[in-house]
Amino acid sequence: MMMLRITLSLLLCLLTIHHSPNFYTAHSHSDSDSQVRCIESERHALLNFRQHLLDPSNRLASWASDVDCCHWVGVVCHNRTGHVLQLRLRTYYPEFDYEDTTSEALYDYEVTIGARWYAQYEAYRRSRFGGKINPSLLDLKHLIYLDLSYNDFGGIPIPKFLGSMGSLRYLNLSHAGFGGLIPHQLGNLSNLHYLNLGHNYYYPNNTYYYNLYVKNLQWLSELRLSRCYLSGFIPPPIPSSINFSSLTTLDLSSNYLQNTSILFWVFGLHNLVSLDLSYNQFQGSIPVHLQNLTSLKHLDLSGNAFNSSIPNWLYSFSHLEFLNLGDNSLQGRISSAIGNLTSVISIDLSFNELEGKVPRSFGNLCKLREIILSSNKWGQQIPEIFESLSGCVSNGLEILGLYNAQLSGQLTDELGQFKNLVILSLGNNSISGPIPWSIGNLSSLRFLNLETNQINGTLPPSFGHLSKLESLCIYSNMLEGVVSEVHFTNLTRLTLLYASKNRLTLKVSLDWIPPFQLQYLVLGSWNLGPKFPSWLCSQKQLLSLDMSNTGIIDAVPSCFWNLSSQFTYLNISHNQIYGEIPHIPLILSHLSIIDVSSNHFEGPLPCISSNLSFLDLSNNSLSGSIFHFLCYKMKEPKNMEFLNLGKNLLSGNISNCWMKWQRLVALNLGNNNFSGSIPPSIGSLINLRSLHLSNNSFSGKFPSLLKNCKYLFTIDIGKNEFVGSIPLWIGYRLSRLMILSLRFNNFHGQIPEELCALTSLQILDLSHNKLFGSIPKCLNNFITMARNNNSNYPIYVFGWSILSSSLPFESELLVTKGQSLEYSTTLQLVNIIDLSNNNLSGEIPKEVASLQGLQSLNLSSNILTGMIPENIGDMGSLESIDFSINQLCGQIPQSMSSLTFLSYLNLSNNNLIGRIPSSTQLQSLSASSFFGNKLCGPPLTDSCTINYVKPNIQNKRSKDFGGLKVDWFFVSMALGFVVGFWLVLGPLLWNKQWRILYFQFLDHLGYKLSGVVAQTWQHCKEML
Repeated sequence: MMMLRITLSLLLCLLTIHHSPNFYTAHSHSDSDSQVRCIESERHALLNFRQHLLDPSNRLASWASDVDCCHWVGVVCHNRTGHVLQLRLRTYYPEFDYEDTTSEALYDYEVTIGARWYAQYEAYRRSRFGGKINPSLLDLKHLIYLDLSYNDFGGIPIPKFLGSMGSLRYLNLSHAGFGGLIPHQLGNLSNLHYLNLGHNYYYPNNTYYYNLYVKNLQWLSELRLSRCYLSGFIPPPIPSSINFSSLTTLDLSSNYLQNTSILFWVFGLHNLVSLDLSYNQFQGSIPVHLQNLTSLKHLDLSGNAFNSSIPNWLYSFSHLEFLNLGDNSLQGRISSAIGNLTSVISIDLSFNELEGKVPRSFGNLCKLREIILSSNKWGQQIPEIFESLSGCVSNGLEILGLYNAQLSGQLTDELGQFKNLVILSLGNNSISGPIPWSIGNLSSLRFLNLETNQINGTLPPSFGHLSKLESLCIYSNMLEGVVSEVHFTNLTRLTLLYASKNRLTLKVSLDWIPPFQLQYLVLGSWNLGPKFPSWLCSQKQLLSLDMSNTGIIDAVPSCFWNLSSQFTYLNISHNQIYGEIPHIPLILSHLSIIDVSSNHFEGPLPCISSNLSFLDLSNNSLSGSIFHFLCYKMKEPKNMEFLNLGKNLLSGNISNCWMKWQRLVALNLGNNNFSGSIPPSIGSLINLRSLHLSNNSFSGKFPSLLKNCKYLFTIDIGKNEFVGSIPLWIGYRLSRLMILSLRFNNFHGQIPEELCALTSLQILDLSHNKLFGSIPKCLNNFITMARNNNSNYPIYVFGWSILSSSLPFESELLVTKGQSLEYSTTLQLVNIIDLSNNNLSGEIPKEVASLQGLQSLNLSSNILTGMIPENIGDMGSLESIDFSINQLCGQIPQSMSSLTFLSYLNLSNNNLIGRIPSSTQLQSLSASSFFGNKLCGPPLTDSCTINYVKPNIQNKRSKDFGGLKVDWFFVSMALGFVVGFWLVLGPLLWNKQWRILYFQFLDHLGYKLSGVVAQTWQHCKEML
């Protein structure tokens, strides 16, 4: 009967029986001087094993019949008997260059380090073994060590015959892509000391699968476990039948466990030395039953949702060496009782909500080597923390993490007491003042992060004493002054310098050769010019370089272009660098980012590598055709995702060579001299999100093949010579559109109601065309414009998710508040409709008032009639309204006075009448906003006092006569009416011929005026 079936993502069981320390060293590698050759039957078994193994990178080329198998890659033989003892076929997964403990110190380096790691990962992925596991391994009777980890066996089951390899002591099948049922036969491996089946999953069709499972875990009980790791997806209940009294190490991390009650069987394991419950879903208080595990030396509860304070009983764990409570929601203060943890080596309390002060008792923890308190609410002065750590802990402290800890105050000379510090992370705080000279005393320092503070003054020359420094991050401070060769005298190990957004000036000799070999250099906004820094040519290992906005006025030396083929990131934008860009720098061997925008480069476009992913050549003086650039090596698919050639002098047609550019996400060809029609192959860009073709001389109809680009969120083809009508299919084929700009073209016809299906639209600019007809009433379908904020603006991810931001060159030139403004960084916050300078007629639909998030509405220079919608005051976000040069009539709605954000209004040259509503906003506007109407009241000089005088027609008692008061003005008016009536109509009553001629004249005049009267009555009947 099936006792339990558990679907696993990651199953890791590490079995280690106490054995002699020379367990592995007792067996020599075959590289010794011994002449013993491997056994023939075992050589054949290995060759048969290889036949079923996929080896895409030919790593097993040495496995040839004429070579002693003891000299084959991955094979280890006994130095006397020649029997195969070990088979080491692991593929090594790339790791970051820095330890996990430095993650907060490397917080802002995702772009540069991520790019390098990705290149290494691609090499790893291509070198993994696959295929099948041949049973010929059973002929290796003396095999004690088998490692097939970090390969890709495509979801095949773990072979059952492995349970018959009774000599095995070490079996590692982790991260190898095995699937299906874990064979219970593995329980027969009675000599097994180490078993690792963890992290076996694969991605068929890019779908994540956890595909190892067991019917029960009872077979583990047959093994004499001292260490067990069950990391992965293990839904409760954990089988209580598994009870190892001798268990010392237990790992239940990453199991999505929620209820701490399922751990009761764990609480009885009194011999536990190491317990890892990290990255589950535990909530509430830290389980009180953990206090019974008094033998613990290693406790990891990180990555859960514990929200209590740190329990007092935890401070009594006198044997505890490693404590990790990070990445929870712990609250309250740290008790001074933490000083009782006299054996502790590492404490990680980062990413919680702890507050108060760091206890002085920390200073008494003489064995403490690592303190990570980042991302909490300490709100403390940094000198106070240095004082709290001034005891014996300062002598051995190696890692101090206080990143994003709400610290303030100035760095003091007490910093120099931590002479054994290897990692110091104080970034993203409010630390001010200069960097003390005593920082030069930290002779062991390898990683220093002071980024995003308010540190000022100059960089002390004592930096030159930090001979072990590898990474220096002083980004985004207020440092100023000169940095010279003295600052780098002994920095021979420096590989990362991240120092942009300061006001520093680098002054070194022209022939200076730095003592370091940098991999990452970020000096944006420094003063490096006017000459191009020639010392960069000595940096043979440089992978990432940012010298943007550094005042360089020079040509790029050829020695630098020769280096650039190794870059993963190059940014020399916003300088005044001139000359031509040769083909050499962009022939890259891996995915890379190149930004040379906003310079004075000229000449033709360079030919680029198919591996380039990001290229920004905008705002230069590049000229000529795009043909050679676009059609270069057309047999190779292009990896380009972001291409910006805007604001240059490029000309001619854009060639029909877009078929191999299908990875493009954003394309900007705007502000050039291109002409002709859009080629059909542009429709092959099925991943395109952003298209900018504005300010060229493109002609023809709206590109119909763009209907294939269903992910587009921006189309800007303004200021061209496009003709025809706006296609109906835009509304349903490009449903993700957020920006549609067709301004300054020759489009005609009506605005199709199908556009109302673009519910995500934020910017609609159809101005300066030849559109006619009425404005669609379905504008209220623009849901995004109806919201008061656009917090859901999408974030577009570049490449391998190392650069998360909105598209880097996404900008729009928009007319608002009576002027043209370019929006870029705030574009996601803008909601605009501009239908001006067309031939639109009819009324302004009242439905437009439902767009409460709209900020600018421009309907000027049309032939709109009727009245301004009464409910326009509902559009509370409006900042700019332009209804000028139309035929609007009636009064200005009173509700317009509630538009408190309105800073621009133009209602001039219409047929509006009456008083301008009173409000602080309307009266503060220019009087010219109301010219060309029959309006009165501030800000106009006409105060409406005459127009709105009402005669007093009430009968009142005369104070003088006690009777009715006679108003002689009305008496004379009545007499005049009687006289005039009889002078004009009297003769008509007496003369029949005159009467007939008079009424015929009135009939003829009536026919002429009837059309005008009817139309006027239709639009203004409420006012008559």
